[in-house]
Amino acid sequence: MLNSNHKFDLHTHHDRCGHARGQLREYIEAAIERGLNVIGIADHSPYFSSEEDQLHPNIAMAKSMFPVYVNEVLELKQIYSEKIDVLLGVESDFFPESVEIYRSCFEPYPFDYIIGSVHNVDGVSIFNKNRWNGLTEKEKIKTKENYYSLIEQSARSGLFQILGHIDAMKGFYPAFSSIQTDAVEHTIKVIGENDIAIEINTSGKTKDVGGWYPSDDILEMALHYGVKVTFGSDAHDAYRVGDEFELVQHRLKEIGFKEWVYFKNKERMMVRI
Repeated sequence: MLNSNHKFDLHTHHDRCGHARGQLREYIEAAIERGLNVIGIADHSPYFSSEEDQLHPNIAMAKSMFPVYVNEVLELKQIYSEKIDVLLGVESDFFPESVEIYRSCFEPYPFDYIIGSVHNVDGVSIFNKNRWNGLTEKEKIKTKENYYSLIEQSARSGLFQILGHIDAMKGFYPAFSSIQTDAVEHTIKVIGENDIAIEINTSGKTKDVGGWYPSDDILEMALHYGVKVTFGSDAHDAYRVGDEFELVQHRLKEIGFKEWVYFKNKERMMVRI
């Protein structure tokens, strides 16, 4: 097990996705400057099941750019190997009907890890605050349950080492957290049974909700069900690399976690907290 001053950030983006700023090299340089030992690059996967090369230019890179992205990360891994461990990752959307398409698109490449993130529920972005307008309490519960059903399915898919921001639907709708349903605990239990890690993602601070994903009560459940945790800033600007790493580490220690993890060649690396 690696010691507690081993610092890592597995979730960073860059300008290729169309809504982040700066090139890969800038994120790596920022990680070195902040004393990180490991920096993971995990930009948004293309919409592989679309017929179009770049379905949403402001959300994800074109399909034709994907090999270029992978090659650039692999080149930078070599260039910076004496200074920092650069890991090849990707943040993959999760669409149940397209799992096998995504699996076949990732298969040819030597990913260190793949983050599975649910960004759409019932065909609407989880960050669309207007989706909640006019819903009854019953409909709100159903929406939350549909969200966690997708996260549960992503845990069972065998495609991911890490699940991304598992309560991010609260991002622009803080009241999401107070919608009561057993689906959250059930999903955490399933994640534990499938031995998938979840990330503590500090980008909640950039949204209306503030703070991190997931909330402390979910992290307490994760500890109870033996779910491993990792760290991701979800940086869309280089200055956010490693953002609040030490604060998260301290909070996890308070909750009762003894270690956290990152992934190299899809193997779990344990780090003492």
